[in-house]
Amino acid sequence: MHRLLIGGCILTCTTLTLYGQQLPPARYKDRVFTAVTTDKNIIYQSNPPAGTKEKYYLLDLYQPENDTSTSRPLIIWIHGGGFKFGNKTSRGIPLWCKRFAQRGYVCAAVNYRLSKEPALSNFTALVNACSDAMEDIDQAVSFFIKNSNVYRIDTSRIILAGNSAGGMIALHLAYSNAVLMKQLVQPGADPGLVAAIPERRDIAAVINFWGGMFDTGWLKNASVPIVSVHGGKDRIVPFGKTDNGVYGSLVIHQNADALHIPNRLKAYEGYAHELQKRFNPFWAGKATKVRWQEAGQFAADFLYEELMGMVQ
Repeated sequence: MHRLLIGGCILTCTTLTLYGQQLPPARYKDRVFTAVTTDKNIIYQSNPPAGTKEKYYLLDLYQPENDTSTSRPLIIWIHGGGFKFGNKTSRGIPLWCKRFAQRGYVCAAVNYRLSKEPALSNFTALVNACSDAMEDIDQAVSFFIKNSNVYRIDTSRIILAGNSAGGMIALHLAYSNAVLMKQLVQPGADPGLVAAIPERRDIAAVINFWGGMFDTGWLKNASVPIVSVHGGKDRIVPFGKTDNGVYGSLVIHQNADALHIPNRLKAYEGYAHELQKRFNPFWAGKATKVRWQEAGQFAADFLYEELMGMVQ
């Protein structure tokens, strides 16, 4: 009898293992494409504000090669850099764009206006810089909605993603607007407009990599799913408290839970900004890049669970 039980267990485990091996990779969760095509320096804003440079309105488009799908979710990837530095090829942006394109997404790495003000040391300058960037990314969203047939985009599945300042831009574009941003630095400005903030219907989810929000009370304005990854020892955008007027991912997660907003948080205890042991804005080692890939898979798993049933 004992031998029969052991034999049965072995047979069951073997059957499960073989079954697991037979499961095909899942689009949007696993990497199902090998090659990715990249179209560089596409202009997404044909009429930029006066005095700005064309380079701020360029994007690189990453698509899975030989993809026959006619309606694909889009991720707009927004770089970090404290609103003063960086571009569409900075840090992990190309890595995430390629990996998510291999999963079946269309990915756009975008530039946006960088601040000429001391955004890293002055709160008003920081808010103004974020507001300007939001305006630019909003133009990128409009560009893809207008050209959805050209790029085979499912306009109901446009996802905003970013690291650091890029995560902030994504979060605020989903949950606030120019009026609320103005209220931060000019209390009482346009009070009649604050009460009526329509929820954006063109943003399906937000990927927030070590970004934050100026006011987590704004989470009441919408119910856009959020997936966050953050270092527990982050001193640039504090993980669980605010030292500089920005609330990090732990506070966002707690408030989103209280409001029943679909969200998930992955914390890297012992790691600083950009998931580095010690934050270095100029260099990232192999171990850091592995963590960036882990962050990408964590976000992909969340999006798969939240959105896959609607995009198959």
